[in-house]
Amino acid sequence: MKAPFILTCVGSVTKAMLRLANASARNTNEVIRLEGPFEIVSLVGTLNKEAHLHICLADRTGATVGGHVLGDLQVFTTAEIVLGEAADLQFSREMDDRTGFPELVVTSCMDRA
Repeated sequence: MKAPFILTCVGSVTKAMLRLANASARNTNEVIRLEGPFEIVSLVGTLNKEAHLHICLADRTGATVGGHVLGDLQVFTTAEIVLGEAADLQFSREMDDRTGFPELVVTSCMDRA
């Protein structure tokens, strides 16, 4: 798959490690480690050599937290993930000096034909 992405996901996790919105290339320590259980209320992102995923989780009271997935997603009961592919595109990542992060680059497979 050259341009895969997550269409939707439902399920639950018992652990997660997330980078919060306040993080930057110079301040990458805006990280939280969660222990659940948590319901996955949203999971979106692109999948190429490196997955770029953002998740929103709800705790047992319904309070939500979300961020960039860094790892430690441990499935609790299930994670039903539906994938899609943009067949005429290709996803890659290139370092962006402005943000300090590898950013998504979308190219058309038709341009290279």
